[in-house]
Amino acid sequence: MSPEQSRKLINRLTIVSTIIIILLCIYWYNLGIFSSQAAMEAYLADKQIMGPVIFILIQIVQVVIPIIPGGVSLLAGVVFFGAVPGFIYNYIGIVVGSLINFFLARYYGKSFILHIVSEESLEKYTKWTKNQKKFNWFFAICILAPVAPDDLLCLLAGLTEMKPWTYFWIIVLCKPWTIAAYSLGLVYGAKWLIRLMGK
Repeated sequence: MSPEQSRKLINRLTIVSTIIIILLCIYWYNLGIFSSQAAMEAYLADKQIMGPVIFILIQIVQVVIPIIPGGVSLLAGVVFFGAVPGFIYNYIGIVVGSLINFFLARYYGKSFILHIVSEESLEKYTKWTKNQKKFNWFFAICILAPVAPDDLLCLLAGLTEMKPWTYFWIIVLCKPWTIAAYSLGLVYGAKWLIRLMGK
């Protein structure tokens, strides 16, 4: 399969996953789990062990193969498991997925990355890699910033001479702030939307 075909397949799977997520949200909304804590707890009662495990695996997959909108999975973690557990599960999944991305890019090279992102998108940030020390700082700032294309930059980092331990500590120390910022924003936005729909 050519890189272009792979990217088209990922785009189609993203559309499919988005439709499935919308249908699930309608189903969960009709169950009342978004408006009732008791309904939420009853729904999750038999999923206390496998629920978090499956969620973390889904989060890892969506980082490596971006077929699920990242914001949606972040919101799901907090809504279903609560602020602190949801944050922890999001954090574990995203960190593990980001580490996998780095080593996949380092092992398979640019040809692998082009199956996920276009060459134009990759080249936009390649200019920052000419000086490794500057790229390390640029990468850390981008991972810390909520609006940066984290997954693409993680793949790009794998093509540079960045040391694995440097990458590891940047991801481990900077990711929590991004996840927290996204989660809070999405949760408050979702609550506002639910109140609006309830009127």
